[in-house]
Amino acid sequence: MRISTKYAPRKVADGQPLSCIKNTSLTPDQMLDLFRYLKLTRLVEERIVNLYRQTKVVGGVFRSLGQEATAVGSAYALRSDDFITPIIRDLGSVFVKGIRPRQIFAQYMAKAWGPSGGKDLNVHFGELDKGFLGPISHLGDMIPVMTGILLAARMQQKNIVGLAYIGDGGASTGAFFEGVNFAAVQKLPLITIAEYNRYAYSTPTNLQTAVRNLAEKAAAFGIPGYIVDGNDVIACYEVTRQAVDYARSGRGAVLIEAKTYRRKGHAEHDDQRYVPEGEIEWWEKHNDPIDRFEKFLLDEKVATKERLDQIAADVMHEIDEDCEWAESSPMPEAEVAAHGVFDNSIVPPAFRPKILEN
Repeated sequence: MRISTKYAPRKVADGQPLSCIKNTSLTPDQMLDLFRYLKLTRLVEERIVNLYRQTKVVGGVFRSLGQEATAVGSAYALRSDDFITPIIRDLGSVFVKGIRPRQIFAQYMAKAWGPSGGKDLNVHFGELDKGFLGPISHLGDMIPVMTGILLAARMQQKNIVGLAYIGDGGASTGAFFEGVNFAAVQKLPLITIAEYNRYAYSTPTNLQTAVRNLAEKAAAFGIPGYIVDGNDVIACYEVTRQAVDYARSGRGAVLIEAKTYRRKGHAEHDDQRYVPEGEIEWWEKHNDPIDRFEKFLLDEKVATKERLDQIAADVMHEIDEDCEWAESSPMPEAEVAAHGVFDNSIVPPAFRPKILEN
């Protein structure tokens, strides 16, 4: 199998990244929708950092700064009944699937009205009726889970596609290879997005794998591999749309490598002392996905600066309202701490602790 580089990063003479997509299938309204999701992702995360510094967030904070286009563009190519399983830097994909900012704020603040009812402190939750399979801490393990969902869907004669995200470090795990290999052999409609963001916690990618491109691993599975500019939201959409069409038609799995960059540490507490001097600043100045897309929208006359500013203002208004809602919502009661942890339906009533009765 050959690797497609049609959507790979391009550069002009002065080193500035150039969008490789001019004739996109997206309408102007859809492109503005993408812009809204990009701004929503970044501004929600900035608000979470502020809450963290105010000690209102009780767990760790994981950011997608500089990677927003990969998650937003790829998830936007799916149908509403398709499934995603994101990792910690794919908040944008969660918003595309219909999760609201208030749910994220309440989750991070461990509030009773959050998705996990206060049992988790950041991103480990899901909403199956929206096709959102929550991530777990074990890297790579959600890929075999997604293959199981897709196999079950086939048995139920449901023509859905599954989109699984993995980091460059996670792509070194056995679960990644086992899951993708199973999907390839069974010709399951699994699309794996391997996010090449240069670091797995503090380990650079060249110490994770000997291949130059993660997409080269597709050859070992006998499936198509694509390299995409992960900071070009339109390119991410178009390559995923092509992969979705391929997978949904019954031809099997696809591996997409998104070239991007992690501008924040593993979590907010990580000071990134292992990053070479000037590297983060270069990516911020020359290859920010939102700045690039805004310039594209203006250059192509898709929208005016005033229109884009209004979208950003509307997003901020939504964030203000949802954050206020989450802050004013109650903390969980101690009596519900074990609810949803065990299935008590098979335990004889006499042996059920009082804490599990309600």
